[in-house]
Formats: sequence, structure tokens, C-alpha cells
Amino acid sequence: MKDINVAIITKSGELPDMKCTNFFHSTDLFKIIENTPGQRPMMAIASIDGNIVAHIMVMLRRRGSLFPPYLFSQARAYGEGEYEKDIDKEQVFGCMLKAIIRKLRYNLCLYIEFSDLSSKMFAYKEFRLNSFFPVRWMSIHNSLHSMEPEKRLTERIKKHLRNADKAGIETMIATTGKECHEFYHILKHSMTLSIRRYIPDIKLFEELIKAGKCNLFVTKNKSKTTGGCVCVYSDNNCYLWYLAVRKKLFFKRTNAITIWTAIKHAYANGYQHIYFMDVGLPYKKNPLREFILRFGGKPVGTYRWFRCSISWINSLLSWSYRE
Repeated sequence: MKDINVAIITKSGELPDMKCTNFFHSTDLFKIIENTPGQRPMMAIASIDGNIVAHIMVMLRRRGSLFPPYLFSQARAYGEGEYEKDIDKEQVFGCMLKAIIRKLRYNLCLYIEFSDLSSKMFAYKEFRLNSFFPVRWMSIHNSLHSMEPEKRLTERIKKHLRNADKAGIETMIATTGKECHEFYHILKHSMTLSIRRYIPDIKLFEELIKAGKCNLFVTKNKSKTTGGCVCVYSDNNCYLWYLAVRKKLFFKRTNAITIWTAIKHAYANGYQHIYFMDVGLPYKKNPLREFILRFGGKPVGTYRWFRCSISWINSLLSWSYRE
């Protein structure tokens, strides 16, 4: 392959015209992230002989902690980016990955995370060569094109849905700012004790909705918001990004009707699949995973790749998660 040149773009005004089909790596999302408090976008663009052949968008999130380093950023990429046909994807990805790492060294970036890759073994060698370590993860998706989603439901989920209906619990798309803020409050509260508790500013969800790439579903019981979820749409698929429920208040019924409404909406609008983006680690007993599987989804073992900028911590974590 000819020489691959990689440019790192951090301002939307410098973005070239590009073909974008994956919303998570699009110029549209880049501009939304650019205007979201606490976040910054970064686009790695690979070109050969002046022609763009691939690009990856990375989101930088500003964080704070009670312990050193106190203020830092973390980088997150959803998927491996977009590529032209007939190129060596992994080789080009490796070039972009090196450029991303070099750039992030100057951004006080504590760690980098790549998730939702197209296949478990994608760029395994390239990640390893750049000191990333893999963590086994669980992914679940439901096919919406081969069978009506009602036929995939288990009896236990049907029972939860009947009980939700009897209790007057219903889910709808949020149409007012008040509904969005009520759900956002529940989402932040539900993530307070979570290790991975980062929640983006509510402006991100508001801008995604305005762009027509997102729906925020709110679940109510007697006009009181008790839960909901955020769905993002890309490349004819639906991605359930965040799910939250007010604790100790019809927990299973609320989650059941919330997820079911999101599935029905995706099916009615012709989406091919719905992906549950953060099911978690593949523990033998994972209540959330078991609950979501009752909607008829398919579990897939995958990797998430991490790299800590503090070398001794990265070595320790790499040893801890060794295969």
C-alpha cells in the first residue's frame, strides 16, 4: 500500500468534505460534540495521494476526581471508523491509532477506550502493538428484520408488560424540555455509585434530538416520570445508549415497558437492529444482561480496548486483564 498520511482535526471549520454513513464518526456529530460543555471532538483522517480513505472520530471528555490527577480527560471511540472499499482496514486503522495516541499525549488524557468494534478480533495486533489491553465485554443486539419482535418475547417479559399496563405505566417519546430534564435527573442519580458514571451534558441529547438522530423515551407512572432511555440512530440501526429507572419503583415493569417501546419504535421505522450499547462485563450472573436477553436478543462476546497514559498503571491493568 502507498504511503498513508493521517491528519488530526479538532475544529469543525477545518473538516474536509467526507462521506459519512456512520453517525458516530460523522461531521454532524463532530459539530454537536464541539458545542457540548465538557466535551471536545477529534477526527483522525487518513488519506492516500490526497484522497481520503478512512476517518475515525474520538470524543474527549473532561473529568474531575477527588484523587490525583484531579483534572484529566478521557477519550472514547465508538467503533473503528469508516473506510473506503478495497483498502487494508487494519493497516490504515493502525496508522490512525498511532496518530491519535500522539495527539492525546498533549491533552492530559488519562485513558483511551475503543468499544463497539465490528468484530471481536478487529485490529487485535494493532491494539497490542500500541500498548492497549483488551477487556472481555458483552454485547447484545436484536434483529428487527427477520421476525416480528413480539414473537421473540419470553413469557416473563410478557408478564412484566401486562403488569406495567395494569399499573398504568407507559412510555412515550419526550416532547418537552421538562420531560428531558426529569429523565436526565433520574439518569444522573442512577449513575452516582457507578464506576463508569460519566454522563454527558444534557445539551448533547437536546442537540441530537434537534438533528433528528436521537429519541429520548420517558416512562411515566400516573404522570410522574419514573425512567426512560436514550436511542441514537445510525446506518439503519438503533442504538440504545442509556437506560435509567427510579430505584424501588416498579423497577422491572418500568424497564420492560421502556425497552419494549424503544424496540417497537425501531421496528415500526424500519431499522434493521437494535443494539444495547453497555450491557457490561460478562459475569456469569449479570441481572441486566439476563433481563435484556428476555426480549429475544443475541449475546455476543467482544472486547473493549483500553490504554492508560500512566505506563506502570497500564502495565498493571494489562497484567490483570491478561487472557
